[in-house]
This record gives sequence, C-alpha cells and structure tokens, in this order.
Amino acid sequence: MARLLPDPTFYPSPRMAIEAPTETLAYVALLSSGENGMKDALGVVDTNPDSADYGTLVGRLDLPTAGNELHHFGWNACSSHLCAYAPNPHMERRYLVLPGTHSSRIHVIDTHPDPRSPRLAKVIEGEEVMAKTGYAAPHTVHCGPDGIYLNALGGPDGDGPGGIFMLDHETFEVRGAWERDRGPQHLAYDFWWHLGHEVMITSEWGTPNMVRGGVNPELLLAGKYGSALHVWDLRRRTHLQKLELGAEQQMVLELRPAHDPRRSYGFVGVVLSLKDLSSSIWTWYRDEQTGTWATRKVIEIPAEPADPSVLPPLLKGFGAVPPLVTDINLSLDDRFLYVSCWGTGELRQYDVSDPFEPRLVGSVHIGGIVRRTSHPKDADRPLNGAPQMVEISRDGQRVYITNSLYSPWDAQFYPDGIRGWMAKLDVKPGGGIAFDKEFLVEFEDGLVPHQVRLEGGDASSDSFCYSE
Repeated sequence: MARLLPDPTFYPSPRMAIEAPTETLAYVALLSSGENGMKDALGVVDTNPDSADYGTLVGRLDLPTAGNELHHFGWNACSSHLCAYAPNPHMERRYLVLPGTHSSRIHVIDTHPDPRSPRLAKVIEGEEVMAKTGYAAPHTVHCGPDGIYLNALGGPDGDGPGGIFMLDHETFEVRGAWERDRGPQHLAYDFWWHLGHEVMITSEWGTPNMVRGGVNPELLLAGKYGSALHVWDLRRRTHLQKLELGAEQQMVLELRPAHDPRRSYGFVGVVLSLKDLSSSIWTWYRDEQTGTWATRKVIEIPAEPADPSVLPPLLKGFGAVPPLVTDINLSLDDRFLYVSCWGTGELRQYDVSDPFEPRLVGSVHIGGIVRRTSHPKDADRPLNGAPQMVEISRDGQRVYITNSLYSPWDAQFYPDGIRGWMAKLDVKPGGGIAFDKEFLVEFEDGLVPHQVRLEGGDASSDSFCYSE
C-alpha cells in the first residue's frame, strides 16, 4: 500500500537533512575471496555511543556467493524523490542495492522490519544485466528522482564503452542503458548530477579488462586510464562536453557535487600524476557567462620518498609512496572536503568554503603502505590498508572510513594481505578531526570492508531539489 506521508528520512534541503536524527547503524559491504567457504556479506555496525554494542558488528547477512566484488551500493529511494518534476513521495528508503563488479550480479537487500537483521529480497543475475543493458561490471549506485541509476565499467566482453543503466525503483526491473548519444565518452566510472541545471557529470577509470588484473604498468605509463570528465544533458541523455584534465592525470574517480542545488560546482579526485606520482583534486564549475563547464586543479598532494626495500614490487623502481587518492567526500553544508590517501595512510580535511581556494585544516594517519600507523585503541599494533572509502554523517560531525580499495589492487599495493577494519573520526566545529578512541571494528574470516551507508542516509547518498 502506498505511503500517505513521505518517508521521514527524505529531506527537501541539505539544511533540513543536517538537523535530522543521528544515525545508530551503519551498513558495510564485506568482500570475500571465497576462501574457507566464506561468502560476501552485508555487515551491520552499531554506531550509537549509548549502546552496549557500540563499535561492534551486530548483524551480518551472508550472500549466496563469494567473489562478487561488491562496491558502491546505495539506497533505492532518497530525498530526490521530493523533486517537483518527478515526485515519488510514496517511496521508502528501505532497500539497499549492492552491485558486484566482478560478477555483474546485483543484490537487493531489505532492511525492514528489523534494521539489524537485513534479508535478501532479490538477486538480479549478471546475465540478465548484460542482456538487457549491453553493460557489465556495475560499480556505483545512486538514487535518482526517476529511478535507480548504476554505472558499469564496460561491456560483456570486458572492453568499452562503459556507461550507465537504470533499475525501476519499485520493482527493481532492469530498464536498460541510459545514454541516447554518448559522443566521445568511452571509459566510465562515477556519476552525479546538478538537478537544478539538469546536468549529469561522469568520470573515467578503465574497462574491466584494464583493471581486473591490477594496475597495468604499460597502460598506466602510456596514459590509457581515464583522464577526463563528461557533461551530459540529464533529461535528453545526450553528451554535451568532454573536460580533459590531461593525459598525465590518470584515473579520474570520485565525484562530489555541491549539495546546495543553487551551486554549480563540484570536486573530483585524480589518483596519480605520471609527472611526479602526486594526487590531485579538481573543481568543475559552470561558467555563468558562456553556460559551458570548465575545470581547475585546486589541490595537489605530493608523493612521499621511501626506502625501496619496504615498497611493493610495483613501486620499488620509484622509491616513493604515491598518495593514491581513491575517495573523497563533501559534508552536507558544502564546507569540508575529506580526501583519503590510500597509499600514504592519511585522511585529509579541507575547508572548501571557497571551492577554488581549499585550506587544509585537519589530518590523521592510519595504516599506509609504509607507515602502518596504529589506531589509538591499540597503539602498539600496526595496521595495514589505509583510509579508503569515506562516509560522513548528515550533521557532518562524524566520519567513517574503511580500508579496502579493490581486491586485485589491494593485493598489488598491500601484498601481505588487507586485514579489514573500520574506524570513526569526530569533527571539530571549526575544522580538525580526531579518532574516536573506542571505535575500531575489525572484521574476521578474511572479510574486507568497502562502501559504508548510514541509517537514514548520509552525505553521499542524497541529492536535493531545494536550498532552504
């Protein structure tokens, strides 16, 4: 039966979402290689500091298979359902949609009636996804006003082009490919939108054949991984502009648009510069005079010199650890940008009140290829992996991080094997971050954590139609 009132976790504006109740649970994608009979899973972590179970795994749904390579899952419904041009206020933020990049399989998880005990509602097999869309290797899920959007890294043969397809947000039926005219776009990765401008932005990584075996040095040095952004007409599904960052800028990954729908800018992270192994953050923005879109590099993070004897084989010849910026996230008030440096083991916090002049205001270290920095809860024990996926609470006061990137790349950069953990940081009002000394979730059975979603939504799960 249709709801008579909108889901209480839908918020017309970022300001109203910031004032929402504090999350008490976090859902975490847990990946398994299948060794020891372990399956992929969805973990449930208690995030309520008043609970006796705080900072522990209080629920786990084992999926039917292993090796799916679960990645950026998302909610079936969100605040964009309140948009006037495509209203769906009867929807519930109830189901989590988990894409498997290696299997092309999609799991739909029901978090009701008991949020601590989610259950499997539906499995869409990879063969169906490929047959109905022409795509394979789904990676990221975003809830949109008119359906569930997913990206895909390539086609069933493992080559390009990659792109976007949709699911019906009520039946989860596969609708098919999204693009009507892709123009020069070939590589794919993340996607987001500016609903007020009816524009979508997409980024580039590589096709399944380019990434499944780990970083390919020949492709990397030849500048064959993604190096551009693409701008699309969201309604017409047609390509408008290609924004080239330069062939030396390799792997243009996570997109974070401003949450305020009046603003027409956002941030994107670049994993590696071929010039000096640095990572960078770029701002994309709309030129109000010409109506076209442009980019500007606003942050550069240098590589750190290191003894080759302690580096993985891929990096020994360079004698340095690259930052490897693999995720970024923007607080709902558009003030703080968090940047995960998965190589050096650093999480950085920038004040981006001026999106063209970011200021570094906070930094912590944990893990890292060389540092292996411990957590305050067990200061004498080194940790591996590093800040990778970053999720922010709606009020911006808490930041959650996990340490696994992508199984083939985990093995290249951390050949001793990722030991999975999840940590939490508290945010100081004027800037600055510090670890919650009591919150360190360590995952057993060889499971490693990737994407985190918070109960009721989080900083990267919703888009908004109104500014106030």
